[in-house]
Amino acid sequence: MKTKDILFELRKRSGLSQDDLAEKVFVTRQAVSRWENGETVPNTEALKLLSKVFNVSINTLLGSPHTLVCQCCGMPLEDAILGRNRDGSLNEDYCQWCYADGTYTYSDMDELIGVCIPQLVKQGFTEEQARTYLKEKLPTLDYWKRYEQLSDDGQFEAFKQQLIDEINALHIDGMPKVEKLNALVGQYVNLAYRLPSGENVRFLNDRTTYLGIQLEPAFGGDRCFGVLANMDFILICTYGAEGADPELVLYKKR
Repeated sequence: MKTKDILFELRKRSGLSQDDLAEKVFVTRQAVSRWENGETVPNTEALKLLSKVFNVSINTLLGSPHTLVCQCCGMPLEDAILGRNRDGSLNEDYCQWCYADGTYTYSDMDELIGVCIPQLVKQGFTEEQARTYLKEKLPTLDYWKRYEQLSDDGQFEAFKQQLIDEINALHIDGMPKVEKLNALVGQYVNLAYRLPSGENVRFLNDRTTYLGIQLEPAFGGDRCFGVLANMDFILICTYGAEGADPELVLYKKR
């Protein structure tokens, strides 16, 4: 599709008139009309604003001329899994697991490889093939090539360790010691917990990236512990296979 058709379809899908869209991106209605007629194309600043309004990448607005790949883990990128900058805008270079709210979530390539291997195994790779592929692929990506420039000098790793220490200090019965935390996106771990009142409640934002891990219970059994945390809270729960029958163990504000 061409940019003019994409803009028209996105505007209609959002229920916006040309006047409404013009107001949101600080142009005239006539400018929006010219975009949709194909007479002109939005400039760079307008494209940035349109990206925020419609929650799609500039690449999508331009008809997807490029194949986007996360420059940290190598995952093919779609709008739904793009990372976000501190101002909430989409970042077209990273997925939301590797880059969240302007923060790079991985500083250890071997740790990232360990996280990515199970995903490639699901796609038909053997574990050895996946490890070999990632060890060859990751060093060619921009984040790892420019790691010294992009690194935060260990600040995020220090924050993760602080969270780990706080979680372990809770001494949850039957839960093994937390050794590491991975980046987890809300929409994949936002379970609904039944409160004593009978109400089902979700505590997470689907678009937010959290830190967490799944742990097998120390004393066996068919339920796992789920640990999630960020700057504001620590959440611990248990659940069955595929997240079935979740039960909230602890929700603690930090």
